[in-house]
Amino acid sequence: MASKEEARVKAMAAVQSIFDKYFLLAARRPHDHVDYDYETMRQLKLVDAGPEGSVLFEMTIGKNFSNLNDVMHGGAAGVIFDMSTTTALGPLSRPGFYYFLGGVTRTLNISYLRAVPTGTTVRLRSWVTSVGRTMAMIRGEMTSVDGKLVYCTAEHHKVNLDPKPEHAAVKTKWEDELEAEIARTAREKVEKKRRAEKL
Repeated sequence: MASKEEARVKAMAAVQSIFDKYFLLAARRPHDHVDYDYETMRQLKLVDAGPEGSVLFEMTIGKNFSNLNDVMHGGAAGVIFDMSTTTALGPLSRPGFYYFLGGVTRTLNISYLRAVPTGTTVRLRSWVTSVGRTMAMIRGEMTSVDGKLVYCTAEHHKVNLDPKPEHAAVKTKWEDELEAEIARTAREKVEKKRRAEKL
């Protein structure tokens, strides 16, 4: 049984793998093509993750996320929450189960509680509240770094879909290790069953 710290390190590696794979795939895009979520992925800084499906990021809201009032645009909050909440599925994912970016968004509801001035560093905390074979729900909140101010909250419903074959073909070190662990566990179960049958 893994210790709490080992489980945390493994969860952090699972979330980091999503970013690693994202940037490997982004590098294959045409030179003049920049995906809408690229800047968000580049700015999110991983602080912590938990094996139960939680993640904590910090991010500075730059001018590229602002509106004419020099505060974060509501649409920018949408893409920030879309990416930050989805990554909470990372520690729970495996091939066929919310792998890579965890499928597609079914709904993303955001409650805006106060404006976020540009230049503000925020904390984004996300946690999986429900996950099943086909659907998951993740909650998120954007707060001040000290947690005293809540800027907005989100509820994100995801539908589990396999990644595109060309995305699945790109492997990170974490994915290779995960697949090896799954294969090792399957072999151990078969061996245990054989030993039990001999008794």
